[in-house]
Amino acid sequence: MRQLRQLRLAEIVAASLRDDILSGRLKEGDLLPRQEHLLKEFRVGLPAVREAMRILETEGLISVRRGNVGGAVVHLPTPDRVAHLISMVLQSRSGTLDDVSGALLQLEPICARMCAARPDRMTEVVPDLRAVIEDQQAQFDDTDSYNNLARRFHETIVANCGNQAMIVVIGSLEAIWSAHESTVWDEARENSEEAPNHSPVASKTRRAALRDHEKIVAAIEAGSEERADTLSTRHLAATRQSTLASSRYATITANLVGEIDLSPARQAVRRAAGTSR
Repeated sequence: MRQLRQLRLAEIVAASLRDDILSGRLKEGDLLPRQEHLLKEFRVGLPAVREAMRILETEGLISVRRGNVGGAVVHLPTPDRVAHLISMVLQSRSGTLDDVSGALLQLEPICARMCAARPDRMTEVVPDLRAVIEDQQAQFDDTDSYNNLARRFHETIVANCGNQAMIVVIGSLEAIWSAHESTVWDEARENSEEAPNHSPVASKTRRAALRDHEKIVAAIEAGSEERADTLSTRHLAATRQSTLASSRYATITANLVGEIDLSPARQAVRRAAGTSR
């Protein structure tokens, strides 16, 4: 009974501190009050405070530093952790690349439509997409860089749709897809006898995708919601089939999502968890 009481007190302490973090009273990088202060504030024993710290650390809301400069550092929740959690759920259910692709085929065009509907699209959406396309053009002959930028284009559409729930959820699916697509292309390159950067077929495919991106941005710029939706759907249907050709039924692997680097667009998705655009 004593142990149960300590656990209950720990949950209460953790809930209070969690609310401070999520409500913004504690910011990213802040230090939690020292244990001595928490003992007085909550009038609980040291075991309850330590268990509360463990709960928050498990949730990713704090990291505990040891030593003379130790303390509990606050971390805001991010969509990247959501992506990792979703990928774990998918892996546990034997979810496949086809599942993720099918979801994005339905959802990403909605984001393109929403981008086109934004009254502030000329300042908040189009410049970001144009910048990605310019980078694609500059890196056109570097297959690896181009492919990374192509994924960033799709992530940027989602990150700029203006709906925070969709940014987090669909952005997480984009992160999962990007991680696995990168692995698929790496394996294809290793198995290819022809240098990918000089393949005329690869060049033709990249050129067609780049034209599609330009058309999608033009539709968003013009505020044509229906056309943005239609072009996005056609583009996704055409390009993602090439990725799924050999890996349609490959099971999602959660570890891959944790290994990818954050692109600028994915960092924007992370920031969108706590801001409005």
